[in-house]
Amino acid sequence: MEYYCLLLLWICCQLGFNNCFNIDTKTHKIIKGPKQAQFGYTVQQHVAAGGEKWLLVGAPYEMNGPHQTGDVYKCSINRRNNGCSKLNLGRISLTNVSERKDKMRLGMTLTSNPVDNSFVACGPLWSYECGSSYYSTGICSRVNASFKFSRTIAPAFQRCETYMDIVIVLDGSNSIYPWYEVQAFLINILQKFYIGPGQIQVGVLQYGEKVVHEFKLSDYKSVEEVVKRARSINQRGGEETNTALGINVARSQAFKHGGRRGAKKVMIVITDGESHDSADLQQVIKDCEKDGITRYAIAVLGYYNRRGINPEAFLNEIKYIASDPDDKHFFNVTDEAALKDIVDALGERIFSLEGTSKNGTAFGLQMSQAGFSAHNVEDGILVGAVGAYDWNGGVLKETRQGKVVPPKSSYSLEFPEELKNHGAYLGYTVTSVVSARNGRLIVAGAPRFNHTGKVIIFTLKNSGELTILHSLKGQQIGSYYGSEIAPVDIDGDGITDNLLVAAPMFFSGGLEKGKVYIYRLTELNRFILEGALEIHNGGQNARFGSALAPVPDVNGDGFNDLVVGAPLEDDHKGAIYVFFSQQSRILRKYKQRIAAADLAPGLQYFGRSIHGTMDMNNDGSVDLAVGSLGAVVLLWSRSVIRIYTTVRFEPSKINIFVKDCQRGGKDVTCMSAIVCLNVTARTAIPPAQEIGIKYNVSIAERRFNPRAVLDNPAKLQPQNLTLLPGVETCKHIYFHVMETTDYARPIVFVVQVGLQGSDHGPVLDDSWPTVMRTELPFWNGCDEDERCMPDLALQSTTDLMTRNEGRSEGLWRIIEGNRRRMVVDVRLENKGENAYSARLNITYTPNLRFSSLIVKDTSDIKIDCYAEIKPRNEKICNVSAPFMRAKSQVSFRLEFEFSPTVVLDHVRVVLEANSDGEETNAADNSEEIYYSLNYEADLLFTRESHPSRYDIKSELALEEPGVIGPPFNLTFQIQNLGYFPVRDLQLNIEIPEMSKNGNRLLQISDFYIDKVSPESLNRTRSGPEEKVKGFVKI
Repeated sequence: MEYYCLLLLWICCQLGFNNCFNIDTKTHKIIKGPKQAQFGYTVQQHVAAGGEKWLLVGAPYEMNGPHQTGDVYKCSINRRNNGCSKLNLGRISLTNVSERKDKMRLGMTLTSNPVDNSFVACGPLWSYECGSSYYSTGICSRVNASFKFSRTIAPAFQRCETYMDIVIVLDGSNSIYPWYEVQAFLINILQKFYIGPGQIQVGVLQYGEKVVHEFKLSDYKSVEEVVKRARSINQRGGEETNTALGINVARSQAFKHGGRRGAKKVMIVITDGESHDSADLQQVIKDCEKDGITRYAIAVLGYYNRRGINPEAFLNEIKYIASDPDDKHFFNVTDEAALKDIVDALGERIFSLEGTSKNGTAFGLQMSQAGFSAHNVEDGILVGAVGAYDWNGGVLKETRQGKVVPPKSSYSLEFPEELKNHGAYLGYTVTSVVSARNGRLIVAGAPRFNHTGKVIIFTLKNSGELTILHSLKGQQIGSYYGSEIAPVDIDGDGITDNLLVAAPMFFSGGLEKGKVYIYRLTELNRFILEGALEIHNGGQNARFGSALAPVPDVNGDGFNDLVVGAPLEDDHKGAIYVFFSQQSRILRKYKQRIAAADLAPGLQYFGRSIHGTMDMNNDGSVDLAVGSLGAVVLLWSRSVIRIYTTVRFEPSKINIFVKDCQRGGKDVTCMSAIVCLNVTARTAIPPAQEIGIKYNVSIAERRFNPRAVLDNPAKLQPQNLTLLPGVETCKHIYFHVMETTDYARPIVFVVQVGLQGSDHGPVLDDSWPTVMRTELPFWNGCDEDERCMPDLALQSTTDLMTRNEGRSEGLWRIIEGNRRRMVVDVRLENKGENAYSARLNITYTPNLRFSSLIVKDTSDIKIDCYAEIKPRNEKICNVSAPFMRAKSQVSFRLEFEFSPTVVLDHVRVVLEANSDGEETNAADNSEEIYYSLNYEADLLFTRESHPSRYDIKSELALEEPGVIGPPFNLTFQIQNLGYFPVRDLQLNIEIPEMSKNGNRLLQISDFYIDKVSPESLNRTRSGPEEKVKGFVKI
């Protein structure tokens, strides 16, 4: 008993009662960063130029100078250099943009591209100024394999409506007076302009007889700089007003010196008189129209009013200079001092006419926050834009050829206009699946759609044509269904098998735990819900499903696996769950749970981000990087091995007839077992790595007196052994077999294997057995083909048959009243080879009761009988277990008692002998005894009368029927003195009724029967029935 307790304890220690497998939680590595920057919000394993491996860690709250922009850290995993360095991606922006940044959150989205070892980091809150508005369109930066900035990705960015090149053409001739009024107007209108990169830039030229460039378009980048320069502009003077020349120089020179491609061209002409070169105006204006220059013309009438001159011709000339219509582009003021009165009106007309799209669609991406999610595809990158189209969201694409922006109408079928105020947040996450039928399909989540969430599957052409193929809907309000999505290619054939959709705020069992839905992608591109992943031991706010990370095959079974994050589990400490796959499905029960509390104190939000695609420590196994608040944890995968165990015996069978040694003074059969052990790796392992294993051998004999015993009891203790992968090592174990009668069951030899250390090195494949049970059979004593061919034969006689009678069907036998038993004498003989599991079946009719089986001769063959529950009239007897020897026989007597209650007209006894072997002659394996029966009756009949005598005179008669003479009682009694019941007994009674003279003698007054059950009678009193010679028969 002590041995079995020790063995059980050892097995329990080897197998363990926990949910750990091959993700190492003992020798992990923690890389720390600034908590206030949310270091660890995202994490990516990355290979840089030269093959060096890094971790990319997003820190979306990182400061960059005075701005909170967020950033990305690159962290070395080399033991010699554990530091992280900031890439300073927050400094990167678009050119010619009035950048505001507005807490850019760079690193909130991070995705690496293994094709060219580049990566993309996005700041979805990146903002810029457009006039008085701030647009948060988002921005992403692509970084090459050398950690150098490659290009900016901003598919939602649109030029401001204030993206203008404005040239102001000032009349500085002598007639302008006073000049300071013109200069004040210039300063006022400049202060109305939104001057800066990506917005307005201004150039000023002054003309009279000649034209002078006061400053060019590209000279100044801010309102302050321009206003300061304007204050120093002096009146040039001149006797002539060559307005056509000034306009033409502005058109041909000013817009080219610092002018920007794509900027709207605006010219403001201010003059106080008719031009001296009016003949050139027609061509000059024609050229301006050709160059797309919008012209505002201001007529200053001070000169005309002071001299009382009719300004009609002057006004017509100025209207001709202004763009059509005149009411939008033409101004006139009474004098120079009145210029200040049109500043506001001029500014409003410039911005309203030049900055608004006719259909208003240009503003659908103003607050798109593109880069909230990102996903690499073959020809570019997809970015989620949750704020696009009034926060319904969208998915944009950037390629080498340009940006791809699907129109708002593309989403209208799944995101109807009546639900636009819900803020669906489409693009909260974006990924793709690969179908066998249609190739790559894009998948995007909208976790706030109709409050329950939605996922759409669609195609997107580079022309902007978006076609929605399918949609999946959430089930619970507020569950944030679709906030995380992941495709899983389980078998690694390049075709997506499952699509996972997370609802991390799913409410279940009174707690907000989270749930991950599993959809199977069919060959017909249908997504079939096949179940969900849930945890039942997590607490409130676990947020299971906040991170989904498909990972390559972790355990070496050939199928890719999955890791799910629950960052708020364990009071916000966090945990991750490892799920294995089989065939084409993800197993619903997680294989390993790794809690932050088991790794290091102080970890928070562990599991907020997960990435595992490569071997980071060069041991051949895929490793995991898990983000938390202010830290990233590197979890190494341990190699998975199998220990192959084979056992062979010398000799290969136990021959109990050969006692070749002695143990404890007894002759026994000595044997040896050769135990061979070999280690093979399911996942990568260095071929020279030594693996320490332990093994234990035992003989599974659960009895007080075991049939086999190890020669050396010390072998019962675990033995240590060091193996190299692929190299077999064998050990000899010696044992002996005791004298036994149990030859049928083989001896079971048990080898239990395990690893010497559980904290380091490889782990055992838990799908592979660690207990090897090998059976050692007994030699059956038959021919070399190991097939026993017995020949059982039965012979029987019975005491119902006389010595001279033969046995024939249908014989009648009378069973004497004193007979109680029936005896059958049987001889069972095995004429062939050993008969294993020899059995005798005895079947008999219900009028017999089995009494005994007694072996008659001195044979050592034992016969043990037992009754089957059903039917009752059957006995099964084991003959000489475990086998009946060849050429042996046994004689025995069967005794049956006749039933006193069950009486049949026959008796039958069937004997049948069989075994596990193949009978050479089955004809003599059965005997049948059958007789038809009659039973001898033993009846006693008595009569008693009272009075005993009554004299009747011959002349007397019963003349009056109503007059009755003295009573005369007759009592009859019948008794069955025999053993068996008597059936169908008939009693006839005749009494005299009339005398010879015809006088009536007797009249039956009463008749009754007692002490006999009514059902045993065929009839009762029937009255006079028949007259026979003066008698009445009843």
